[in-house]
Amino acid sequence: MNETALIESAMKARAQAYAPYSNFAVGAALRARSGKVYLGANVENASYGLTMCAERVALGRAVVEGEREFEVLVICLKNGGSPCGACRQVLYEFSPNLRILMVDEKGTLVKEASLSELLPEGFGPSSL
Repeated sequence: MNETALIESAMKARAQAYAPYSNFAVGAALRARSGKVYLGANVENASYGLTMCAERVALGRAVVEGEREFEVLVICLKNGGSPCGACRQVLYEFSPNLRILMVDEKGTLVKEASLSELLPEGFGPSSL
């Protein structure tokens, strides 16, 4: 799937977000090295700490399907934005050099960065 299609997929995933408390919908499209794409949307909870981020939902779906290597992640949210610190750490476990495309709600690219740029000196399996 090319990057335009990944962006469209992240936008569609965003439309499925469950965000009744913040009204801050996020969608994610994670492409594995196999070429398969996994979607995620944020899922809020009345107990705010139990909210699941779109990026981790997509990653969890991929891991359940046996994926362990990833190439690119597109996240779609109002005005664009980067993954939170927790998502950065969880993604780093699998793909320290993951490309991340951050797009706004219209699909316009706001920023592109590698995960290692967003999480310098990340803690991973080699840190143990």
